[in-house]
Amino acid sequence: MITNNMPLAVVFVVVFVALLGLLVLIVTLLAVRIGAVLAVLKAKFLAGGTQEVWPFYAKKPLSKPEQVLYFRLAQALPEHIVLAQVQLSRLLEVKKGNNYQAWFNRINRMSADFVVCNKDFSIVAVIELDDATHQKEDRQMADAKKDKSLTSAGVHIVHWQAKSIPDIATIQSTVMPGITVKRDPPQAARP
Repeated sequence: MITNNMPLAVVFVVVFVALLGLLVLIVTLLAVRIGAVLAVLKAKFLAGGTQEVWPFYAKKPLSKPEQVLYFRLAQALPEHIVLAQVQLSRLLEVKKGNNYQAWFNRINRMSADFVVCNKDFSIVAVIELDDATHQKEDRQMADAKKDKSLTSAGVHIVHWQAKSIPDIATIQSTVMPGITVKRDPPQAARP
């Protein structure tokens, strides 16, 4: 407690310490309050907001021609796994000793239409189904970059046109050139 006998400097120090303590208490209470507000805002943001309706709807991941090719691939290659719309970053890795980020950025956001895999998920081939948009110059440059990245990794790439999707025998002979296609023996002509 402050008395009349205390020197002025001591009174000043006592008042200063009391004010400093009060300031620390106020800052601490504000920090706790701000932290609580930020936690609520973060929760609302991560949950998408409680009142906000997001404008998404579900769509088919494959176009009509891609659906046709998918089922033909599955039928032609029953001993294999067929994956659709796979990011190249899931298929390729940058070799050690290279600038990972720079090389990764070259393939980032690119995808393969179809990936044919063995049962152990090793890659047999990548199938690209090219529609009319692949005739544009920018698309051709992107396709060339995609092809170069895959061939540099030793991945077999096949391009087919969407307007002429191959039959099962063509798929088998192109994707798996070493397999023999089972066909019915030719029927003898009747007299």
